[in-house]
Amino acid sequence: MRNLIFDIDGTLLDSVDLHAAAWSEAFRAFGLDVPQDEVRSQIGKGGDQLMPVFVPEERLEREGETIEKFRSALFKDKYLAKVKPFPGVRDLFERLKAEGHVLALASSGKAEEVERYQEIAGIRDLVDVATNSDEAERSKPHPDIFEAALARLGHPTRGQALVIGDSPYDAEAAVKAGLPVIGVLCGGFPEARLSEAGCLAIYRDPQDLLDGYASSALRRGLP
Repeated sequence: MRNLIFDIDGTLLDSVDLHAAAWSEAFRAFGLDVPQDEVRSQIGKGGDQLMPVFVPEERLEREGETIEKFRSALFKDKYLAKVKPFPGVRDLFERLKAEGHVLALASSGKAEEVERYQEIAGIRDLVDVATNSDEAERSKPHPDIFEAALARLGHPTRGQALVIGDSPYDAEAAVKAGLPVIGVLCGGFPEARLSEAGCLAIYRDPQDLLDGYASSALRRGLP
């Protein structure tokens, strides 16, 4: 039995472009012209780490919370209904549960978003632990969310927990938390960036992980 900690956006759900669009639209609403492609490169971070990249410090102190609330409502109202799971997510989780793994989600999203994401992915009944932004003082690439997941899992011993994510920010956070991490390419980040950030194995998407499970890092583990 091993503890497998999954990121959600870009790993299980095809939502990265939608989040980037929502952020770009929210920034425009506040007079900040930030192209969607530039925002996309930062998706995987929470708002506390993403906004400082694009919002001047004085405006961030004054309006940061307002911008974040606007973005959150915009995503829920306009973009959330467009989010779809990547192929193989339900089947992968069923296989992992059958193999005796404990399955956790570690997301920078708000609690209600994480609940909705489990419904969209069709995995609510298969998830043992789900953390959200309320449990982390700082979002990825800081390790807080993975440390919260480890606490919820009972602080498993080294080698008994593994992270699966799509962004270099997932990998950096996992490494800081002392966790091995494998990457998936379906979130759109280049393979080289994932490797540089610390991914010890890289797969195409959840279906690729499922198809290659017998010889994958999910089964044989990583140091």
